[in-house]
Amino acid sequence: MQRESKTINFQGQNIYTGIDVHLKSWKVTVMIENVIYKTFSQDPDSRILANYLRKNFPGGQYYSAYEAGFCGYSVHRELVKQGIRNIVVNPSDIPTTDKEKKQKDDKRDSLKIAKSLKSGELEGIYVPSKGIEELRGLVRYRKTLVKEISRNKTRIKSFLHCNGIVIPSELNFASRYWSGKFTLWLKTIEMTTPYGDMVLQETLDTTDFLRKKLLKVTRSLRLLNTGNEYSAQLKLLQSIPGVGLIMAVTLLSELEDFRRFRKLDQLCSYVGLVPRTNSSGEKEKTGGITPRSNKPLRSCIVESAWIASRTDPALILCFNQLCQRMKPTEAIIRIAKKLLNRIRYVINNETEYVQAVV
Repeated sequence: MQRESKTINFQGQNIYTGIDVHLKSWKVTVMIENVIYKTFSQDPDSRILANYLRKNFPGGQYYSAYEAGFCGYSVHRELVKQGIRNIVVNPSDIPTTDKEKKQKDDKRDSLKIAKSLKSGELEGIYVPSKGIEELRGLVRYRKTLVKEISRNKTRIKSFLHCNGIVIPSELNFASRYWSGKFTLWLKTIEMTTPYGDMVLQETLDTTDFLRKKLLKVTRSLRLLNTGNEYSAQLKLLQSIPGVGLIMAVTLLSELEDFRRFRKLDQLCSYVGLVPRTNSSGEKEKTGGITPRSNKPLRSCIVESAWIASRTDPALILCFNQLCQRMKPTEAIIRIAKKLLNRIRYVINNETEYVQAVV
C-alpha cells in the first residue's frame, strides 16, 4: 500500500521575526501568529535566516524587524533582497516594561521585537537611498573635521596660555578667525625646550592637515551645484535667507524626500523643534525642546535661523516681536520653525523663495 505524502505549506500565514543585531551574531525569535516558535543564535548573514524560514515555513509571508544601530541600513537591504519584508525601528519606539529594562538580554530583546511586530505596534523609520546615505556620510564627515579643527585650535591656544605666551594685541582679532598672519606668528614661536617645540609644531601640523582635508571635502560638495541630480533642489534651497550650500546639502542628505512629512508638525517633530510635554489630569507641563531629534539637522536649522533673523525682513520683524516676551534663545526656536516651513514650501512647490512673505 502506497503511503500518502503531505507537503507542509504555510501559504497565507504570516511569519514574524525579531532580530537583535550584533557584530558577530544575531539573536532571532520566530513567531507564527500567536505561537512563539523558536529563539536561536545565528551568524550575521541574512541568507542564513532566509534559508531557515524557507525551509521550515515554505510559502509563508516573512516579516522581520531590528533596531537601528551600528549596522545602519545594510542589513535591511540584504533582508529585503532575500524576500523578507523588513523594517528598521527606532529603539525608543519599542514597547518596553520596567522589568525588561532591568533584566535586559539578547533573547528578551529579540522576543520583544517579534511580539511588537506581530501586534502591529512597530513603525519603521525612513530608509534613504544608497546614494543619499553615502552623501549623508560625507556631510557628517565634514562636520567631524570642523569639530576636530576647532579642538586643535583650542589646544594650541591653551598651550600658549599655560606657557605664558601672550598673543600680540594686533593679532587678537586675527586669532579669533585663525588668519594667515596668526598662523605665521605661531610658527615663529620658540619654546625653551625641544619638547615644547614638538608639541606646538605637531599640533599645528595636525591642524593644517585637517584644514586641507576640510577644503577637499568642501570642494567636492560644491560640485553638487553644477550639473548634478541634486542641483535643482540645492538651487531652490539656497534661495532662502540663511540657507547656504552646506545647510542645503545637509537638508537634502538628512531628509531626502520632503513629501513624506504630510504636515509641518511632523517635520518639526523629526528635526526636534517641538517642546517636551508632561500632562496628567488637570496638570500640564511644557518644557524646552525635546531631546529626541535629528541632531545634525537641528543644529544646522537653528544656526541658519540666527542668520535668517538678521537678513530676512519678515523674520527680523517676527524675531523682534518675540524677543519682547521671551528670551532670544527661545525666540530663535520659533524662527527655526518658520524657516523650516519656508524650506518645506519651496521644495514641495518647486519654486524659489520670495522675501517679505510672513
